[in-house]
Amino acid sequence: MVNAWISRRAALMGAGAVAAWTASPAGALMRAADEHTPPAFIDALIARMTVEEKAGQLTLNAAAWAGSAATALNPPSAGASFEEQLQQVRAGQLTGVFNGNGAEMSRRMQKVAVEESRHKVPLIFAADIIHGHRTVFPVPLGEAASWEPGLAERTAHIAATEAAAAGIDWTFAPMVDIARDARWGRGVEGAGEDVYLGNLFAAARVRGFQGKRLTERDAVLACAKHFAAYGAVEAGLDYNSVDISERTLREVYFPPFQAAFRAGALSAMASFNELSGVPATANNWLLNDILHGEWKFGGLVVSDYTGDEELIAHGYAKDGRDAARLAFLAGVDMCMQSGLFMKHLPELVQAGEVPLTRLDQAVRRVLVVKAQLGLFDDPFLRIDPRREKALVLSKSHRALAREAARRSVVLLKNEGDLLPLKKNQKIALIGPFASGQHDLVGPWCVYGDDKQAVDLATGMRAAAADPSLITVATGSGIEGPLAGGIDAALAAARAADVVVLAIGEGTRMSGEAQSVTDIVVPAPQIALAEALAATGKPMVVLLKNGRALALEGAVAAAPAILVSWFLGTETGSALADVLYGAYSPSGRLPVSFPRATGQVPYYYGHKATGRPNPEGALQEYKTHYRGVPNSALYPFGHGLTYGQVVYSDLHHNASLPWNGTLTARATVRNSGRHACEEVVQLYIRDRTASITRPVRELKAFQKIALKPGETRQVEFTIRRADLEFVGADNRRTVEPGTFDLWIAPSAEADGMAARFELAAA
Repeated sequence: MVNAWISRRAALMGAGAVAAWTASPAGALMRAADEHTPPAFIDALIARMTVEEKAGQLTLNAAAWAGSAATALNPPSAGASFEEQLQQVRAGQLTGVFNGNGAEMSRRMQKVAVEESRHKVPLIFAADIIHGHRTVFPVPLGEAASWEPGLAERTAHIAATEAAAAGIDWTFAPMVDIARDARWGRGVEGAGEDVYLGNLFAAARVRGFQGKRLTERDAVLACAKHFAAYGAVEAGLDYNSVDISERTLREVYFPPFQAAFRAGALSAMASFNELSGVPATANNWLLNDILHGEWKFGGLVVSDYTGDEELIAHGYAKDGRDAARLAFLAGVDMCMQSGLFMKHLPELVQAGEVPLTRLDQAVRRVLVVKAQLGLFDDPFLRIDPRREKALVLSKSHRALAREAARRSVVLLKNEGDLLPLKKNQKIALIGPFASGQHDLVGPWCVYGDDKQAVDLATGMRAAAADPSLITVATGSGIEGPLAGGIDAALAAARAADVVVLAIGEGTRMSGEAQSVTDIVVPAPQIALAEALAATGKPMVVLLKNGRALALEGAVAAAPAILVSWFLGTETGSALADVLYGAYSPSGRLPVSFPRATGQVPYYYGHKATGRPNPEGALQEYKTHYRGVPNSALYPFGHGLTYGQVVYSDLHHNASLPWNGTLTARATVRNSGRHACEEVVQLYIRDRTASITRPVRELKAFQKIALKPGETRQVEFTIRRADLEFVGADNRRTVEPGTFDLWIAPSAEADGMAARFELAAA
């Protein structure tokens, strides 16, 4: 490393390379992107720093003093000890750490930074606060099933409140990747397959994390990730390549990031994947031209875990020095974990291969964010051990966790009104997730603990008329049979009125590095379901999952099926609320459940093709797999309630004026005996366009409460802007013509359908 001030002579030695970069489009975009004037002290501070100290402000490493969960989640590395990290802080070689271990760790490190380092620059403490801190909420995909962005904003705020008290300033969330291949494990971190819903949840989570002002002690910096198109990896294989059109990027994968940035997110994370041959971490077009140039993003870009170093394995960089240069010039401002910026940037600047102006710009972005977080005013703003102890898992936080969990449950099927259960029924609670404090908080949870969560058996026994009415039998392991398990389960089932079968995925079956080839319930659990079905006892299947599943056999045939995802701290209490009818399920699928794994990637907003199968029986030489309709088993937007909801009386304008509005309204009635909440959804299709359009696109929805027998009229307003699409020139456009319209309970339900014309200007 170069431990010296950058000299004028050294800068002139690389004048040719620097001049070339400065004159390039990238250099111009970098200058244009910094449109917000930073506090005056920041440039003065930068001017006093050595090149090595500047590189230190761009270096973020995993905390040496970390909890076991954080250690397990991140790939193992021979990192520094805590004392060695403190020395790096003293020397100005570290901007902060991530996934550390509470307020005491943060206090000790920050004290060294502001008292013993040369420039007294405060550290930033980051963490993966994906769906809660100590109080854990449903996994993001599950929470998206609530179709309530406001709920996500509330849970993100509580997550931020708890995390901030532990000294955390920055969360690596929300993940806003659109995910349409259920084999990809990281879909559990996002909001599903739909752009409109994804936009709403991206913005809501940013608002929740960041609060009204970033300088508040209960606010943390949000980080929109992974930029970009990580959810489009080939074959759903994590870290795999992506090769898609610019139009698809602009229409599907970019919008949730734009929504997050409009909501105020000041950081972005570059994704692991390559994009059309160029890894995102070194993709100048993506990070400079689009993010900083076209979108005028003024925040910082951080690499993912060793993402810059992985440019070597991609075959894009020849060594670590080359990887640091490529990533940094492409627009990555901060290096996570690899240490390549600290190791190589000073020498690259000295050699003239990286302009000093680019180095200063990256440091400025980092320091501005630290200032916006209030760290220069009060480096200990979020470090409060007493507050940390008082807030985590508080009564009000657990109450919100219970509310969020029950609102995330989706009722797929309820033949014969098997649900809700009666509190005096004898229940055989069977399956690997029937009881025990395991697989509750779900994947990507650094600080939550299953031991502080409520399991299903505990929740149901608390709700039943008599706890002895609940008999528990495991029946099967998650991925392997259990000796004597099925026999014990059958005995319990025969003695019960109803079987509740809790099956699905374990925590480690979803999340990063958990791509699968088959999106089904594991075979031993299917065998258990088949044996129980043969008893003839009514069976409720309760699915635990972090992705869409292809249901089969006795599981698919069960009279009642609930999707419960991973619900977090209050899992058992929330599920008991739903099972016993204290709460009527109101969730709707944010992802389509295909008929078979071979359909994936399957999503409702697909194109028609030139040979769509007409309504009715499958025809040869039409678009479908052999013997399988080109539709979902349970489509996006599907979900039942304990009410009986009927749609009728669609009224709408026949024409939408170019500069006007169109109103569409339908009558929605609950003819059932239970109060419920219905998610009324509006879809459109552009029948003829210069770029072919999907068969349906979600444009709006309303979640309404209906008492038994209550009728409500639901109204939507459509404008020309709602009909825009990305045209042949990769710019947004709209064309006059005929549009289909549906007000329906799901993306593939008939609902109430109509047609209208968009008039010419």
